[in-house]
Amino acid sequence: MHTALLLDLYELTMAESYFIYKRNAFATFDLFVRELPENRTYLVACGLEDVLNYIKDLRFSREDLDYLKRQKIFSADFLNYLMRFRFRGDIWAMPEGTIFFANEPIIRVTASIIEAQIIESFLLNTINLQTMIASKASRVVLATKGRGVYDFSLRRTHGVSAGIKVARASFLAGFSGTSCVLAGKLYKIPITGTMAHSYVMSFKHELDSFLAYSNTFPERTTLLVDTYDTKKGIENAIRIGLYLKATKHRLQGIRLDSGDIVALSKLARRMLDKAGLNYVKIFASGNLDEFRIKELLAKGAQVDNFGVGTNMGTSIDAPSLDVIYKISEVTDENGNFLPTMKLSKGKVTYPGRKQVFRVGDRKSRFIKDILGLEKEKINGKPLLIKVVQKGRIIYRLPLPDKTRISVKNSLLRFPQEMRETYSRYRYPVIISPQLKKLRRTLASQLEKRQ
Repeated sequence: MHTALLLDLYELTMAESYFIYKRNAFATFDLFVRELPENRTYLVACGLEDVLNYIKDLRFSREDLDYLKRQKIFSADFLNYLMRFRFRGDIWAMPEGTIFFANEPIIRVTASIIEAQIIESFLLNTINLQTMIASKASRVVLATKGRGVYDFSLRRTHGVSAGIKVARASFLAGFSGTSCVLAGKLYKIPITGTMAHSYVMSFKHELDSFLAYSNTFPERTTLLVDTYDTKKGIENAIRIGLYLKATKHRLQGIRLDSGDIVALSKLARRMLDKAGLNYVKIFASGNLDEFRIKELLAKGAQVDNFGVGTNMGTSIDAPSLDVIYKISEVTDENGNFLPTMKLSKGKVTYPGRKQVFRVGDRKSRFIKDILGLEKEKINGKPLLIKVVQKGRIIYRLPLPDKTRISVKNSLLRFPQEMRETYSRYRYPVIISPQLKKLRRTLASQLEKRQ
């Protein structure tokens, strides 16, 4: 999809005014999340791959410019400028999979003020969706306590693009695979699936449907057992399991999609084990997320794998993030960068070019983050790395499997309380002395100037 016009109109109207009055001005913008949603103790950065592809391909086509011309809003000079438009600035970002917290810049853009403004909407849209989903999916993975979990959300996500991005974001966060075949192709994610109730109902007898499916896929059969009577469905699945065993194959699993998952999974486990099918996995699905999974396991559910759909794919309890893109410095008439900030009540921002420093203890456990000015000498690992230099992509994206491992290992270095499903823990994010001082001084100056 051509995305140059995937922006809000005010990006272009501001850009034209900048074109007239501040054509040579440069600025730095920070993209961050102002507050964590309820029941979130951390977020997982996601969406950088799409941001970099967007920057690389950003062009206004002749068709785009003809459309803008017909709106009778913009001058011919500005449209000519857009015809030659390229992003030529610098971008620093947290790598995908980085754990981060409120008010920490995830992306920092330094460019001509027009370029920095024009990319705002795409950055916000992209980072909001994918970070929101990756963060929810990460919590689901933690709740399963090492069990397999798969993305079943395609049919309930908000559109085609969201369905594909949810599959990728959840995989990076630790999901084992997805039901979305296109996402599997695009991102090399393992694809998985069982059968629908309609398949079972299309046969005269449930057992006939199970037999037909197992004959079609003898190496990868998982049977949906709750279309009619679940106990009889389990019995029929056992008959198929024994048939496959006799023909040197294995029934992979059964799926429970409704009813009392705790009781039914315990029953299924007893019945399968008694029949000598202890290797058959029990798969659960149906309105699951970290809260429901925690509840099921706490009650002793005998579930090996989970299929998670709507509640994860829409991040149902926190369907958006308070994601912000704010200017933090701008050049004066002499080309010198001057810090700036917003003073609105409850929305005060931090000025200047900043970096996030992660501090660990002697056992490599993370104990706090420090938000400071870029050039401050702070004893911690900088989280923002340069990914675009003068418009050129200089960062090589890691393979998805490497990111998944990074997320898992990184989370283990944070306090256990932060990883709990229900937690009021707040990881310390400290403002550096120099940044505090700059904020105080600048706030006083801006109030006087206004």
